[in-house]
Amino acid sequence: MITPELFLGLITFYFVMFFTPGPNNIMLTISGIKFGFKKTIPHMIGIPLGHTVQIVSVALGLGVIFQRYPEIQNILKFIGCGYLIFLAYKMFGSLNIENKNENKGRPMKLYEAILFQFLNPKAWVVALTVVTVFFPREENFIKAILFVSLTAPLVCIFSALTWAGFGSTIRIFISNNKIKKFIEVLMSLLLIITAIFILK
Repeated sequence: MITPELFLGLITFYFVMFFTPGPNNIMLTISGIKFGFKKTIPHMIGIPLGHTVQIVSVALGLGVIFQRYPEIQNILKFIGCGYLIFLAYKMFGSLNIENKNENKGRPMKLYEAILFQFLNPKAWVVALTVVTVFFPREENFIKAILFVSLTAPLVCIFSALTWAGFGSTIRIFISNNKIKKFIEVLMSLLLIITAIFILK
């Protein structure tokens, strides 16, 4: 059954997982710094949409497949962590805001942000944990899926707004090359550390 206690527990879990540093939040911050808040909106919308699709997929049986064939999940984990390390590498020199001609990057598109969730190891942890721990199994199946999946974007969108807003806010303070380099190194290290912790 869906109880107030279960709802509060689910909201708290989502809040902790979505607001703490991870691949999505690091990339949103960088996008806010490089391209500003407005151009990061498709990225911000794509993340909660991707989470919703992912949680529904796990609730509909993907989680069972992962339990039966854990090597599939391990393969996705290695691919995702490899992609995080690749992103960390690409981040060096990416904050070239002063010279627009040299800034060859572009903000992430809506569909790219959605698809990235399926390579994001932290997103898989969220989806699998939610279905394992917070899924109200005595409830109507469709209602239970809607409960765990539609609660996610309500919290996730606020997290995305916060991190992208943070990046776009500090954008005006990083004209100094030393500050830009420090932020590049910090964000890259956070991505690498995230990948290492996930692989453990």
